[in-house]
Amino acid sequence: MTRLTENKIVLVTRPTRLAELIARFNTASQARFYVEHLGADFSDYQREDENYQAAIASVSATLETFGRVQKLDRALLPNFLFAPDDTVVVLGQDGLVANTLKYLNGQPVLGVNPDPARWDGQLLPFKTNDLEKIIPEVFRHARPIKFVTMAKAELNNGQILYAVNDLFVGPRSHISARYTITLDKQTEAQSSSGVIVSTGLGSTGWLKSLLTGAAGIMQAAGTKRAREMQDELNIRDRAKQSKTSTPPKMRLTVHSEFDWDADFLRFTVREPFPTRTTAANLVFGRVTSGQSLVLVSQMAEHGVIFSDGIEKDFLEFNSGTRAVIGVAEKKGCLVI
Repeated sequence: MTRLTENKIVLVTRPTRLAELIARFNTASQARFYVEHLGADFSDYQREDENYQAAIASVSATLETFGRVQKLDRALLPNFLFAPDDTVVVLGQDGLVANTLKYLNGQPVLGVNPDPARWDGQLLPFKTNDLEKIIPEVFRHARPIKFVTMAKAELNNGQILYAVNDLFVGPRSHISARYTITLDKQTEAQSSSGVIVSTGLGSTGWLKSLLTGAAGIMQAAGTKRAREMQDELNIRDRAKQSKTSTPPKMRLTVHSEFDWDADFLRFTVREPFPTRTTAANLVFGRVTSGQSLVLVSQMAEHGVIFSDGIEKDFLEFNSGTRAVIGVAEKKGCLVI
């Protein structure tokens, strides 16, 4: 086959659910037995796998006409060395795009949706048949780029972890995390379920769910307190206040989302628990470019830091470990 260029294109893929089941149970028939024994539809696993394999074949054939193609499974991302002039094509779901971005340093990324009927994909603007037009434009630097701010955690032992969506700092299991937290000149010891630090891209995910839950709790608690206050007014001044008056309802609107390229991060502490030795004042805030959120572990074991929901790829965060978290010096580059 004649290639139009010698540019290198890295095609990032991931195993389907069926492939993971076969790896677990050795054969497709055993995987079928397992799934159907639980009452699930095995044909859905097959359709997903067939569509994905067809997409890989189609995308590979298209890319090979434009450059040298190297296929890369997601499991190899942490140890793969990308060249500065590589073009990266990610075929999968949003999570695969985010997980790929954090291992890059300015290389353009094209998110391709392998199965639009199955996946929505806000990070997957392209379909497989778009690449024939898009790739030459990327090579000519004629496609617009959307920059994505990343978070960075750097430990006092030299280890570094980047995040495209969010960082989690806390316990590996359902126990309380103990640490000190510092932002600017405010420092306090805390006990909580962990700390989430979110980027703009991740602000529609874990951060949004945490703030929505907090707003719901505050609304329920606030409405109850409003009724109590109304009852007190009725008792104090029955002539001026009707017993049937309706207490005002609290309306709490959650504004968690911010721009993907914003020069700041947001953090929130999950379930902070105040005690005689721990506080719960520094529980939500913004970490701007040039600032650092500093956490020092007070956990003897089970402390971790992981990013973008990938729990297997973690840094240990145990006694004495100091994590400095801030806006990363690099940004993700999404082709749009």
